[in-house]
Amino acid sequence: NISSVAGRKVFDNHSVYCGTKFAVHALTDQMRAEAAAFDVRFLTIAPGVVETELLGHTTNSDIIEGYNQWKATLQDGKGLVSADVAEAIAYAYNQPQRVSIREIVLAPTRQGP
Repeated sequence: NISSVAGRKVFDNHSVYCGTKFAVHALTDQMRAEAAAFDVRFLTIAPGVVETELLGHTTNSDIIEGYNQWKATLQDGKGLVSADVAEAIAYAYNQPQRVSIREIVLAPTRQGP
């Protein structure tokens, strides 16, 4: 399941977003517990900032400006790309069936906690 680092720590003014991401973590943990006896593996992917069109749906200029200022602190002002996340998923999936990678948290190197 795809979550976010916001499912591991809270961010000011993002209570609903963080709450939904914490829920993804909890649901995945419980589904894993219920399905383990059947050798079903569940993985939570929790990426940090990823280059997406997410802000294209935001009309609040303060949110966009604040996000862009924060993102400028990252290396080259860029987040992860979707291929970074896909490679992490492939890594977990390609493990032997006896191995269950339960969670991968990945973020740009310069992204804070």
